[in-house]
Amino acid sequence: MSKKNLSSLEKKIVKILESYPDASIPIPILLDALSLSSKKGQKKLKQAINRLKQLDILRVSKGNLVRLNELAVKEDPTLTGELDVTQRGDGYVIVEGRDQDIKIPSRQMDTGLDGDIVSVKITGYHKKTGQAIGKIDKIVKRARTKFVGTLTEEAKNTYIIKPDQQSSRVDFFVSPDDLNGAKAGQKVSFSLINWDDVRGYPQAKIDNILGEAGSNEANILSILAEKQFEASFPAEVEDYSEKIPDTISEKEIARRNDMRDEVVLTIDPPDAQDFDDGLSIKVLNNGHYYLGVHIADVTHYMPRGSVLDEEAYNRGTSVYLVDRVVPMLPERLSNGVCSLRPNEDKLAYSCFMEIAPNGTVVDHKIEETVIHSRQRFAYDDVQDILDGKRNHPFENQLKTLQTLANILLDKRFREGSIKFETPEPRFILDDNGKPVDVIVKERKFAHKLIEECMLLANKTVARHVDDLRSNNKSKSDHPFLYRVHGEPDLEKLNNIKETAKPLGIDFNLNGKITASKINDLLSKVEDTSIENIINGLMLRSMSKAEYSPKNIGHFGLGFKDYAHFTSPIRRYPDVIVHRLLKRYTSGSASYTYDQLIESGEHCSERERYAVEAERDSVKLKQVEYLSDKLGETFKGTISGVTENGLYVILDDIYCEGMIRVSDLGDDYYIFNPQLHCLTGRSKGKKYRLGDSVHAKVTRTDMGKRQIDLVPADF
Repeated sequence: MSKKNLSSLEKKIVKILESYPDASIPIPILLDALSLSSKKGQKKLKQAINRLKQLDILRVSKGNLVRLNELAVKEDPTLTGELDVTQRGDGYVIVEGRDQDIKIPSRQMDTGLDGDIVSVKITGYHKKTGQAIGKIDKIVKRARTKFVGTLTEEAKNTYIIKPDQQSSRVDFFVSPDDLNGAKAGQKVSFSLINWDDVRGYPQAKIDNILGEAGSNEANILSILAEKQFEASFPAEVEDYSEKIPDTISEKEIARRNDMRDEVVLTIDPPDAQDFDDGLSIKVLNNGHYYLGVHIADVTHYMPRGSVLDEEAYNRGTSVYLVDRVVPMLPERLSNGVCSLRPNEDKLAYSCFMEIAPNGTVVDHKIEETVIHSRQRFAYDDVQDILDGKRNHPFENQLKTLQTLANILLDKRFREGSIKFETPEPRFILDDNGKPVDVIVKERKFAHKLIEECMLLANKTVARHVDDLRSNNKSKSDHPFLYRVHGEPDLEKLNNIKETAKPLGIDFNLNGKITASKINDLLSKVEDTSIENIINGLMLRSMSKAEYSPKNIGHFGLGFKDYAHFTSPIRRYPDVIVHRLLKRYTSGSASYTYDQLIESGEHCSERERYAVEAERDSVKLKQVEYLSDKLGETFKGTISGVTENGLYVILDDIYCEGMIRVSDLGDDYYIFNPQLHCLTGRSKGKKYRLGDSVHAKVTRTDMGKRQIDLVPADF
């Protein structure tokens, strides 16, 4: 960019913008920066900006925001970022540090696929919005090479895979040699072999046959494959697990704290098999509580670097779908050898905490133990005992746990935890996996009792390592894997504020964002029609919790120190935490800080994929359930309003569908984004966020997992 013919004011403007190349600067801020406060100065600035705009040196977008034109500033305006592909086939490249994504028209996508890291060249800007438009120059890194789709035979020995919409934007060619036994009409998982030329099909090979397209088994296995999970374990991993002894040697018992004479209880869902945790409780002579949280000692059976360990690491987590669990460990370990089953001797890693009546942990110890669970409780059983509906020999222990849990719960919320309560649907399935009924899960105090004990143990082990560090001159000797959670997104919080404002609810965002401000809003909407909506929006505004050796605390819980210790059967980060704790006791295993960064990023990603798979399985069953209810009407609540229509949650089954604006046939409706409503131009009828409506199910799409509704109240 030549500056020879620019005026001194124009050069100053360019210099300021060059200092912030990725920012859009409001004109009033430029006025202040250039000390142009008079009307004459404002006129000069306007003239200078207009000239720079004509020279294509800068551009002005909506809201009088000024920024440099990257095409004029850079000889080779190539940027690198992650490609996000829309259902329409267009893409957006997300570049770190830029305040706006770069739009990629479908014809400029080259061989880019969703999630790929790509380099992109900016080719222009949208006239109205000022958004950068570009084309993909190179694929830097493929995000994935495994996909899901349905095999078709277009002509004799000419096979094409039509991928699921969630999987890829293009069809794939398969050579007959790469069919792996698959036949047309079957759902398959497959790998990308090569795609160098956008003018041809990408070439693939089939990895697994998932079942006949449209069947329940194929649908569920497709969800797993989309998120890169395998239901079965490699043969060498199964062989390894089969050789693990299911008895405990006397030598191993002798070196541990023998807790087999103590009362240890487990409390889990009624259909659980993988019992990660047990509890023991007593009241000491000084009035303090002595809580033992006993966790399955997975690391004893899973040496670091073994084939079993590598498979567990690759999976990262168990996946809990509607109709099955895909475990992180083979079933022989997850449901057998490691599981803290009742009336069996089991190896555990235990956190013992002495807790004052105000909920403060005054002393603790963490040690390897051997336990013998006396009772396996389901949540409903515990709740009945706590409510006095039945008697039980361990009633005193449960009542003591109840008292302690109440103390811990009150203390946690006083000190900064956010009170989230979101309903979850639970399906009743027939023998073929078909949903015959759906109910909203009831969250009872028995759930909270377990939750508070686990939270306290997780918090205590993280503080334990911090104490070790403070007593050690070289803090690098004790790297640790924390569960961290940053502050929420301010822009999303402002959107929630604007959402609540038309309903007469104020959300105070002045000053520092605190849990108390968020809890204040959640209490204001409690028992209102928008309670679940605001809770859901608030959850989505939160930063994603992650695993990292860099301890930034946990905003949602209000904890300065927090780690995952209590579920090593189903979460690999807990395995790492166990190894680190044991290493600091005996020197048996270690991780470097860099290894923990890498492991934390991997486990965080696997967790996100698992959560997405779980949600997809719920949505699939909701769509399947309503597929038999076409034409039926349900009472619902408007959960979202857009210019395209209304999102409605059907109250009794907590299932969301959409009423398209074209199906609001009694009027022409105009969208008001500030008031979150659609208003009929002629009759003035309003559809607002939180309003109750009656909606009729008109169409379902299992492939897209979509539910179409129409209003049934006019």
